[in-house]
Amino acid sequence: MKMFYHFFGILFILSASRFIPHPPNFTSLLAISFYIPFFMGRNYIPAILISFVITDLIIGYHNTTHWTWGSVFLIGIMAKYFPNRFSSRVIGAITGAIIFFIVTNFGVWTTGMYGLTLVGLKTSYISAIPFFTYSLISTLLFSVIIEAGYKILYTKFKLKKL
Repeated sequence: MKMFYHFFGILFILSASRFIPHPPNFTSLLAISFYIPFFMGRNYIPAILISFVITDLIIGYHNTTHWTWGSVFLIGIMAKYFPNRFSSRVIGAITGAIIFFIVTNFGVWTTGMYGLTLVGLKTSYISAIPFFTYSLISTLLFSVIIEAGYKILYTKFKLKKL
C-alpha cells in the first residue's frame, strides 16, 4: 500500500512538472528520474515510467517518446552506482541529464529529420544544445531543491539517513 501512495506522489510531481508552463526541457523530470531510484530504490523505476506514460498520453505521444522513456530507465538504473554524498548525487543527476541528451537526440536522428548520415547526427546534437542548457540548469536547480528537502526532513524529523 505504501508503494501505491508513493506512485501517486511521483505521478503528481511529474505531472505538475510537465503541465505547469515552463521553458523547453526546464523541468524536474531528470532530477526526479535520478533521485527517486537513488533514495527509494530501483523498484520505483516502473512508477516513474508509468507516470511518464500517463502524462505522455495527455501531452501527446510522438515518435521519440520511447527514447525519452529509455533514457529515464537508464538514469534510474545508474543511480545506484553513485556514492551517497551530496556532490556525488548532484553529479549523478547531471550525468542523467547528459544521458538524456545523448539518448533522446540519437532518437531524433533516427527519425531522419536531419538525414540519416553522420552530418545529420552531428546536426541533431548541435541543434539540441539550447535545450540541453535548460536541462542542465533545471537538473542542477531541482537537485539542490531535492537535496535541501532531504536535509530538512532528515534534520527536522530525524528520518533515517538514506
